[in-house]
Amino acid sequence: MSNELSKLIGRIIKAPEGFLDQASLDEARKARRGFMGKALAMGAGVASAAVGSAALAAEGESAILNLPEHSKTLGQSVAALGYGMPSKWEQNLQRRESPGLTRVSQASVSFTPLQGLFGIITPSGLHFERHHQGWHDIDPSNHRLMINGLVKQERVFTMDDLMRLPSVSRIHFIECGANTGAEWGNVALPTVQYTHGMLSCSEFTGVLLSTLLEMCGYDKKNGKYVLAEGADGSSMTRTISIDRAMDDVLVAWAMNGEMLRPENGYPLRLVVPGVQGVSWVKYLRRIEVGDQRYDTKDETIHYIDMMPDGMHRQYTSVQECKSVITTPSGGQTLLDKGYYNITGLAWSGRGKIKRVDVSVDGGKNWRAARLETPILSKALTRFNIDWVWDGSPVIIQSRAIDDTGYVQPKLNQLRAVRGTKSIYHNNAIQSWKISSNGEVSNVQVS
Repeated sequence: MSNELSKLIGRIIKAPEGFLDQASLDEARKARRGFMGKALAMGAGVASAAVGSAALAAEGESAILNLPEHSKTLGQSVAALGYGMPSKWEQNLQRRESPGLTRVSQASVSFTPLQGLFGIITPSGLHFERHHQGWHDIDPSNHRLMINGLVKQERVFTMDDLMRLPSVSRIHFIECGANTGAEWGNVALPTVQYTHGMLSCSEFTGVLLSTLLEMCGYDKKNGKYVLAEGADGSSMTRTISIDRAMDDVLVAWAMNGEMLRPENGYPLRLVVPGVQGVSWVKYLRRIEVGDQRYDTKDETIHYIDMMPDGMHRQYTSVQECKSVITTPSGGQTLLDKGYYNITGLAWSGRGKIKRVDVSVDGGKNWRAARLETPILSKALTRFNIDWVWDGSPVIIQSRAIDDTGYVQPKLNQLRAVRGTKSIYHNNAIQSWKISSNGEVSNVQVS
């Protein structure tokens, strides 16, 4: 190891809480490219490459010295593979159901493996999925969207009709209102896939709902709300304010550059940026304009928040500012002391992420993380921060602030207002404990 590198590591270790000081940040970035291995993530486990592993491999590992067999033969025809699939070596990274959580054939949920993803876009095949009455693969030639109610002209659109209209593409996150819900009742689920995995972020393409409502001549004086109805077995219906409907709501047919997947609402779904996923009605078949809230079963009985006094909070659909560290996170293991890149995701249903702070001492001290571009409204934002682990037990946390000034609360702050009997809208700071043996687990810190 060079003298310059030794001095740099010494400066890192002496930095407050093990973080790199700002003056050393550019130098550290340059140096680590030459001596740090890339963190490996597979399933719920992660291994951080040791500093010297690259040097050892270069000196005498057979994978370097000997020409591999696959370079001596012709490969497979890509066309023969059909629809593109991930490498067989990545098969452990997949959506997973949580035992005991709404796990019946008619209603279930599968969680996105956040611990193994990079950037902000969720691959379509790993997008979380929540269904209330099974999922469908609908013939698009037979699917229709009706717009009725307080409009001058009620209309029925075919998929061809919709796809002829001016389209837009937007990147947004979608989060189930029950994401992180188990934490309300002191149930510390083991991995970030299960604590926060009802969260995804994709590029959606479709026509603005405002365009359709204008085409039908909606009643601008009396039209206060719209009702969105899906064609699934549960007849999912949700009320949305006309102001939101005329803002950034999409009637979408595509996700991540291709048609929607059946489990995500093929051939048509509603995209309601910043609002809990249940309002993103799948298999969209009808939009009705009305003069008051519709008080459907999924708004008055389900998706409500129980308050300490026994009253219910209704129509609390906005997903407040939130963040989570995805690496290191529960179920993962740090193999050795030394440098690590702490990384995670932040999001807000009210706009853009302005800042993310990270603590490695249970919330006593905080340092600002780097926000990676793009930083978009109502989309996931990736954050990173450099850290050197000295081998002692620590608790790591992240805290997000959005451009409205809202600060992600601590768990005890949220419980002081909401109690412990809620299911939905838990946006409290998540804590991960790293033991001296490197194992990472879920803990609750007040």
